Amino acid sequence: MPIDHIPGNLATVRGRLEAAARTAGRSPESIRLIAISKTFPSEYLRAAAAAGQRDFGENRVQEALQKIGDLADLKIRWHLVGHLQSNKVRRAVTAFHGIHSIDSLDLLLRTDRAAAEAGTSPELLVQVDLAGEATKFGVPEEDVRSLFEADLHAGRLVGLMVLPPWTENPDEARPWFGRLRRLRDRLERDGIPPDRLRELSMGMSHDFEAAVLEGSTMVRIGTAIFGERGQLPA
Repeated sequence: MPIDHIPGNLATVRGRLEAAARTAGRSPESIRLIAISKTFPSEYLRAAAAAGQRDFGENRVQEALQKIGDLADLKIRWHLVGHLQSNKVRRAVTAFHGIHSIDSLDLLLRTDRAAAEAGTSPELLVQVDLAGEATKFGVPEEDVRSLFEADLHAGRLVGLMVLPPWTENPDEARPWFGRLRRLRDRLERDGIPPDRLRELSMGMSHDFEAAVLEGSTMVRIGTAIFGERGQLPA
């Protein structure tokens, strides 16, 4: 997709996001748009930033570090949305504002220790495995509470993330989003502080409107902004 399409695509996504929020009786400002920029070159991100985008999501630490260096002159908040390997934790806690993919108690504690040593305080979201898919990471629903009861010193737990089973029909994804919201509500009722549960990271290009209707506060949108991956112009 030509790079000059990015501002228009962003405007379209923002319009759809606002409409979905109003349908749900919510303020559009309560939902953060994270542009998923994995595999796209830095100039694509710069074009999105020039159109007002501030939050960007990457899947791999190494790729993100290159872009963070390229775009150091811009005021960007970086999010890690892909699996975090234990040997990349130290670099991740200094590079990312938010890490959406905490998928075990061990990883949570490693991340917290690394953040304390680095003097950072990244926002952390627990990735929940609701469907039990072998190809995806995540904490089983019944084990999520133990992470929120952990004693942290630097990392800040702020919510939950889910990657539901793939379906082209957004209505089929919506029950998974509702299930994550209900899990959040149960944790609050069980005494987990609300500030640890304020974010629900759910919804992508094909289903973010359904996610907003179920309470998403962070939508992770790549294709609808940057185009299909692997089809960059020559």
